[in-house]
Amino acid sequence: MAEQARDKNESRLTERGRATRERILRVAADMMLVKGVSSTTLDEIRAASGTSKSQLYRHYPDKDALVRDVVALQAAEVLERHHQLLRRLNSFRGLERWRDAVIERNALRNGAYGCPLGSLASELADQDEEARRVIAAHFGTWEGLLEAGLTRMKDSGVLRADADAAVLATGLMAALQGGYLLAQTTLDVTPMRIALDMAIDHVRTYAAPADDGVPPHGGSTGR
Repeated sequence: MAEQARDKNESRLTERGRATRERILRVAADMMLVKGVSSTTLDEIRAASGTSKSQLYRHYPDKDALVRDVVALQAAEVLERHHQLLRRLNSFRGLERWRDAVIERNALRNGAYGCPLGSLASELADQDEEARRVIAAHFGTWEGLLEAGLTRMKDSGVLRADADAAVLATGLMAALQGGYLLAQTTLDVTPMRIALDMAIDHVRTYAAPADDGVPPHGGSTGR
């Protein structure tokens, strides 16, 4: 019901109102990533977004409403990014390209601030049951992108038939999130690369036997 009401209110906004709402949301997402949800106040968001109190509270009557939209925004952007990286995944080379893209993006800030969605999860999961469920669903979608790629690797004969795509996807996701945390605490993406390399090496243990001298990770270079 709350989501339907929010969608209805959104449809009534003028172009200027939508721009104001978007500005508030973007500022809030950036500040909450850097400072954390609990340390970010509505007054700080109002000042940084250049909006009045009446404008802020017209769009977001309380902080919880704003946090919900920040979660939705971060999840949408993370999932879209990984969808682009994983939508054609069907080879080990594609898995390596995904790894490289994730690490290169995280290296832009030397690992600072961690995963945008994971950071929200670590702060909200034990405090807000609704937020925990929503974030868990987003992580399920994210893991599903990996599982779908691994399933394609099975279907194309890159992985053996006994490879459990769901289990392997969970392992890759755990390595990714652990890598984000280690990179964040050390300000160095090296631990992230090690974690993902080890997870991918485990996936390789399920590689189908090579045919005619072609290595199991050969073939298509699907992303």
